[in-house]
Amino acid sequence: MQRVLALLLFCLSLSALGTARADTPWWQAEWKYRKSITLDAGPGGAALGGNLGRTPVLVRLHTGNFAFDGVAEGGKDIRFVGADGHTVLNHQIEQYDAGLGMALIWVDVPSLSGTAPQTVWMYYGNGNAPAASNGQRVFDPDYSAVLHFADSGNEAHDTTAYANPASGAFTAADGAIIGRGARLSGTPLQLPGSPSLAIAAGGAMTFSAWIKPAQLGPDQALYARREGSNVMIVGLDNGVPYVRLNDQRSQAVPALVAGQWTHVAVTASEGRVVLWVGGREASRIDAALPALAGEALIGADSAPPAGDASAIAMAQPFLGDIDEVRVSKVARPAALLLADATAQGAESRLLNFGEDEQSAGVSHFGFILKAMPVDAWVVVVVLGLMMLMSWAIMIAKSRYFGTVARANLAFSEQYRKVAGAPVAALQQVERSGVLAPHVRDNSTLWKLYRIAMEEMDGRGSHHHGLTAAAITSIRASMDAEVTRESERMSKRMNWLSTTIEGAPYVGLFGTVIGIMLVFVVAAMAGAVDINSVAPGMAAALLCTAAGLGVAIPALFGYNWLASRAEAIAADMSVFVDEFTARLAEEFDRSEPAAVARPALA
Repeated sequence: MQRVLALLLFCLSLSALGTARADTPWWQAEWKYRKSITLDAGPGGAALGGNLGRTPVLVRLHTGNFAFDGVAEGGKDIRFVGADGHTVLNHQIEQYDAGLGMALIWVDVPSLSGTAPQTVWMYYGNGNAPAASNGQRVFDPDYSAVLHFADSGNEAHDTTAYANPASGAFTAADGAIIGRGARLSGTPLQLPGSPSLAIAAGGAMTFSAWIKPAQLGPDQALYARREGSNVMIVGLDNGVPYVRLNDQRSQAVPALVAGQWTHVAVTASEGRVVLWVGGREASRIDAALPALAGEALIGADSAPPAGDASAIAMAQPFLGDIDEVRVSKVARPAALLLADATAQGAESRLLNFGEDEQSAGVSHFGFILKAMPVDAWVVVVVLGLMMLMSWAIMIAKSRYFGTVARANLAFSEQYRKVAGAPVAALQQVERSGVLAPHVRDNSTLWKLYRIAMEEMDGRGSHHHGLTAAAITSIRASMDAEVTRESERMSKRMNWLSTTIEGAPYVGLFGTVIGIMLVFVVAAMAGAVDINSVAPGMAAALLCTAAGLGVAIPALFGYNWLASRAEAIAADMSVFVDEFTARLAEEFDRSEPAAVARPALA
């Protein structure tokens, strides 16, 4: 029966675990809706030609791929979660207008694969959620300036933590390549000469921007820096993109078309300066960067030092629109520049949007189970087995002690009825059938009685009576049975004590390992915030809760069963004392009034 019960409990626990793990892998219950976004940088998608690593990806929402229903004001409740279902990705909302049905959101993808598609989940539908848009976390620390031009005014705010805004008047250009851009009409934008923008001699850097020239003129500067006699200019010469480094200038490439957006970038590292047009290498100069620590101009050039006849002539201002200007302290890889040039436009093939899904109402406990790693499940399974064993022992022991207690109670009632009769009178009751079978089978007191009667029969007490030594011997036989019964009652109780002491430590072990993994994964992903670590921490703490949940019932059960075992053992000890006292009264040879026990037929 005990084995059948244990097997039943084990099967039930497995079915419960299976049900929990089959729940919808929803991130958090407070968010009602989600949409899958598939990033495909492989040959079947954007064809970027390699793994990009950490990449800021533009998610462009419009009425063709998103209904804008159920979203909180300003999109403050929008969250992005990785393919694992619990890693929260940093994001920045550049523009959100539900009335126009348009949103531009930058998402920090920790590792963008160039071979296999990967899924990112966009959650929304939680009016109580605080705003979480933060551009400082989206762009890695090697970006020293990122200008979206999303705010109209006299200053273009820098998204990065370096706070390098571009000062200067510009006209907001709606309908740029990415939302709102800047329209330059001869007045430059100035980036400060901050340490984060300074370039050491022979150092590395990247400049990139989307441009739409209004008219193609001679020698127009897109980005210019001068430091004494050192000059670096990225510009257009009658529509031909070029990069100038002091007296060296890149070779001519095909000219751009006025009125069309084009992505232009320049990288410098290891003694090479490379010009990129449309994400492809267009030209290069074999030269190292000079030291440049002063301010940088966007859309114009500064005048050379007065009286320097050998100085490079000042370039003309750029006339046209510009958007998404980025300056980096490193040379960005070719795959990333190709991604910027091909995946930020309206015709991007990098992103594919799935259908909107509604939460199935998964409980908070279900989310914790979903977030549990494999090591936590191993600990929970071990604790589950310990729980099944302890409960099986407690149930079996409880049934056994209950049966023994009832049988002893029935025996005691019969024994009290023959209190004034000879000790052998209870045998007559057994032969008459008054003594119930369950008493004979289960009563420990009846077993003691039978042992005493068998000892007396072996000594022929009905003929000669009993000496004090014989009574002591009978008592010893009965005490031995008390000891054996106590051992039977304590059998497997040591497993309960092991469960009480060991289960919390097993759960704590799982918690420690889980917390270690949470912080390691968060550090590897570069996202250490409450949203990224909270699910894993909750799953790790579940191990400790499970250990306590196994140990506490075992503790209560152990104490209750131990008290019942002590009560049965006490009844047996009392019976031994009472019975041997009656033997001494009835059969002790030193008593002249002793009544001989009748011989058994």
